[in-house]
Amino acid sequence: MFQAKEKNSFLKKVRSLFLFLITILALSSCGEESDIDSAVLNMNEDSILFMNISLGFIMLGVALKLRVKDFLLVFSAPKSVLIGFISQFFALPMLTFLLVLLLKPIPSVAMGMMIVAACPGGNISNFMTSIANGNTALSVCMTAVASVFAVVLTPFNISFWGGLYAPTSAILSNVSLDFFEMLKIVGMILLIPLLLGMALRAFRPKIADFLLPITHYGSMLIFGGIVVFAFGANTDLFLKYIHLIILIVLAHNALGILTGFSLARLFKLPGEDQKTLAIETGIQNSGLGLGLIFAFFDGMGGMAIVAGWWGIWHIISGLSIAYFFKNKNL
Repeated sequence: MFQAKEKNSFLKKVRSLFLFLITILALSSCGEESDIDSAVLNMNEDSILFMNISLGFIMLGVALKLRVKDFLLVFSAPKSVLIGFISQFFALPMLTFLLVLLLKPIPSVAMGMMIVAACPGGNISNFMTSIANGNTALSVCMTAVASVFAVVLTPFNISFWGGLYAPTSAILSNVSLDFFEMLKIVGMILLIPLLLGMALRAFRPKIADFLLPITHYGSMLIFGGIVVFAFGANTDLFLKYIHLIILIVLAHNALGILTGFSLARLFKLPGEDQKTLAIETGIQNSGLGLGLIFAFFDGMGGMAIVAGWWGIWHIISGLSIAYFFKNKNL
């Protein structure tokens, strides 16, 4: 009875926050035409290549901890992995689309939301799951599986959901988005570092152990640098529209957490798995999103600010949820 009350209490709190944010946003002028859509962050080809290599380095840091056995949980606990997969790659992009229809944000902001929702889970989700006393093995397995399938599903979700909403469809048409070119970039950022890192862990574990702390702390510095650059080049725009961007990202992130937790609860997964899915769906690889925004959308201001703020906020919300869950028996 007590555990059921805790579950209901958590759901009520997240739902209340989500509904409050939706109400505030619906009453705001987030649908007005804005110069944020015409603002761009210009980067030359060398800079974009450096960013993609940096994102690959971040993925390498994740892959150095992965082993083939991490994928085997798919067979020993298929239900939890499948629900997590559905939550990450189908439910969140679909619900993000519905949220965009409801709020009707500025087109570039809407596109930024869809891009972030299409990305796999963030590389800090495993750490946050361990703090929350969740199912760390499931978290690692989901990271491994998501990293492989994101090579195809991230470009697909961006093209599919972005194409269904007229304002974002116009953006996709203007940039002549090439699905296979995006597939190649995502593969370079995710799949190649994944295979390299797992190969080092399997065949050269001492080298993997040596590189792990370097890539771990280096990844944080690199991601921080990417976010600082994105904000630094858009300081005026960010300050002008911060009241809208912050609320939209708060609502979007709350939607991700609520989606993972609700699906896990709906399918009666164990309490540890409920914590894990809430964190995995609420923590997105917004660094990959920024990379794609620079590579394919010329660093359009609204998109870059959404993805950049996501990168900051999901750390705050993720840690908050993790410590909230830490001593909860769901």
